[in-house]
Amino acid sequence: MNDNAGQTRQTAVTPFDTAKLDRLMEEAGIDVIVATSKHNTQYLMGGYKFIFFAAMDAIGHSRYLPMVIYEKGAPDHSAYVGNRMEGAEHQNNPFWTPSVHTASWGTQDAAGLAVEHLKKIGKTGGRIGIEPAFLPSDARDLLASRLDGARFVDATHVLERLRAVKTPDELAKLRRASELITDSMLATIAAARAGSTKMEIIEQLRREETNRGLHFEYCLLTLGSSHNRAGSPQAWAEGEILSIDSGGNYHGYIGDLCRMGVLGEPDAELEDLLAEVECIQQAAFAKVRAGAAGREMIVAAEAELKASPSAAFTDFFCHGMGVIAHEAPFLMTNHPVTYDGIDADKPLEAGSVISVETTMLHPKRGFIKLEDTLAITDGGYEMFGDRGRGWNRAGA
Repeated sequence: MNDNAGQTRQTAVTPFDTAKLDRLMEEAGIDVIVATSKHNTQYLMGGYKFIFFAAMDAIGHSRYLPMVIYEKGAPDHSAYVGNRMEGAEHQNNPFWTPSVHTASWGTQDAAGLAVEHLKKIGKTGGRIGIEPAFLPSDARDLLASRLDGARFVDATHVLERLRAVKTPDELAKLRRASELITDSMLATIAAARAGSTKMEIIEQLRREETNRGLHFEYCLLTLGSSHNRAGSPQAWAEGEILSIDSGGNYHGYIGDLCRMGVLGEPDAELEDLLAEVECIQQAAFAKVRAGAAGREMIVAAEAELKASPSAAFTDFFCHGMGVIAHEAPFLMTNHPVTYDGIDADKPLEAGSVISVETTMLHPKRGFIKLEDTLAITDGGYEMFGDRGRGWNRAGA
């Protein structure tokens, strides 16, 4: 067994705010967290994720299941449970956790190693925080059978709150992700020509993002009057519009923006329609600042939307983002992703990041949308990727 548990340090230097995590755990009634989602283990490990399972978790009859174990008030009791091949990663760039167990191949042996560590630190009968949506049933069954007296508590909210306010390094990565996606989308629009198909344009964007050091995640694309954003052989025709909405990942942080293109020159109606979208965006931006309730920007944007000539087929939405595309602050309920807008009446926090988007489904001219990324500051906000927000000409 390749288990590096003996490689320890006297004092753990954590890559996150332990005081904040301890407070959140106390409020939630959690003694120790066993994190199992890829995004939260990445966060708790200071950005580390194992490249071998970046695309697919499955291996053999089971799957990769990384775990980070953290005891409230005792960072020196922390442990990382990983795949056997990760011993080499730890050897080259030592993990911060005092205990490292790189000895698993599947879910049950990973859970078994977690049980051993919890026994070692005397927490087998405590209140154990888990991520129910990210803990396979066989791993949970094993934990329950071997941890006599333990009570499982949902730690999802605790970990969401821990990630809500970004560090300067996280903000730099989010800024870089947005800048690179904006560059990639503008280059893709400029390279497109009459006859370019949706699949060709999407592939061009994938290459543009990859060549700039992004991990391409998706592209939602429309051409002409269609509202269908899936890839297809549809070809772009002269005079038609394009909307390009893409998510790319930079060192574990998501960028998510939407920009518009046109094949030819935009006519007066197109200029007016995009200006309506921009006015709604600006109404929201004007209310964004640390200390203001998130609802303020929603109310302002929806008031501007209601007065818009295109209100009947236009929608406004905003959401938090960072390691994943929808995270705290949660500002709107089931719109469209199914969660409650529990943060709408709470003050926005400096260092949190939000996506603000207005979407017009025009019945004749097509899908017209702007999506922007804002970092909350004491005085207002900083917009990431603040370019190309008008009509971008193809073939330019």
